[in-house]
Amino acid sequence: MKRTPLILSPILLCAASALAQPPQAPKPVVSPEVHPDNTVTFRFRDPSAKEVLLARDGVERTPMQRGDDGVWTLTTPPLEPDYYGYSFIADGVGLIDPGNTLVRPNYLLLSNDVHVPGPASTSWEIADVPHGEVHHHFYHSGVIGDNRDYYVYTPPGYEQNTRQQYPVLYLFHGFSDDASGWTAVGRANVILDNLIAQGKAKPMIIVMTLGYGAPEIVSRTPGQSLGNAEMRDKNYNRFRDALFTEVMPAVEKGYRTQKDRNSRAIAGLSMGGAESLYIGLNNLDKFAWIGSFSAGGSAPDNEATFPKLDSKANKEIRLLWIACGTEDRLIESNRKFREWLTSKGVEHVDIETPGMHTWMVWRRNLTAFVPLLFNRP
Repeated sequence: MKRTPLILSPILLCAASALAQPPQAPKPVVSPEVHPDNTVTFRFRDPSAKEVLLARDGVERTPMQRGDDGVWTLTTPPLEPDYYGYSFIADGVGLIDPGNTLVRPNYLLLSNDVHVPGPASTSWEIADVPHGEVHHHFYHSGVIGDNRDYYVYTPPGYEQNTRQQYPVLYLFHGFSDDASGWTAVGRANVILDNLIAQGKAKPMIIVMTLGYGAPEIVSRTPGQSLGNAEMRDKNYNRFRDALFTEVMPAVEKGYRTQKDRNSRAIAGLSMGGAESLYIGLNNLDKFAWIGSFSAGGSAPDNEATFPKLDSKANKEIRLLWIACGTEDRLIESNRKFREWLTSKGVEHVDIETPGMHTWMVWRRNLTAFVPLLFNRP
């Protein structure tokens, strides 16, 4: 029997070829994209989402627009040079930007940073100046019962000037941050490099330690929060004890520090601001310089928290500097605390700047606060 050869039509050949090819991967999403005019475009691929919002520092959550390719997009107005934290919220679920490797460390909510570059004169921009070093230390806390860490910034020239001793700023992070907050997000080491190079700040050591005396407050466990008076007291008291008996002795042994109270400052943001006030104002034998940035989580009873504080403290306090953003939800509690200080005759500096409860405010606070330290007799 004669066999007839099988002949496929061009259409069938094309179809067979298409079936043999693997599906094409979607084009990579570029996000964030910073434009020359300082506008920023954010993109997020989620074809199945019904709503995607952009949560960005300093503004309310903003709806993004879905494209035919399933990519959601939003372009901002021109932004002031800075680092902006942001995340996406897809149908109520918070998500980081998968195309951005600049991630903020945090125990409760990860987010990204986008850098809108500014001039070299901006305090948190890396400039062509001598740079200090950031040292990372680990230790076991007998006071708190866990393994933890702290960071130490040493100024430019520290390794060469082997006979020089330096004043120390103990600088605390906020609730849900970790010990790297002030360097990874706050850019504290960059700010100090620039201020020292400009002659605006004295060379100093900065110590940034993990700020939880009760680490369970960042566990999301009901009742274990700063709103619980017992948990709050435990957190602040054990943190103070670990600072005094573990961190400070290790720093003063391992680094060339000036050890008198006039050469020690203490400051912090949010929860760290409350810690700096609580520890500093109750231990004026150890600290002469105290700063608070957007303090939050303080005990409501100031008389009980600061039982010995009155006008006599003015002889010991070189600087008590209390700052908060005017759009911060904590502005009223900070104003009330300053009013209470005034009623006790305690001299202090009131600072209010535009802004919310964000690192954009705290970087500016640190830039303004540091030049005031260690420059009065």
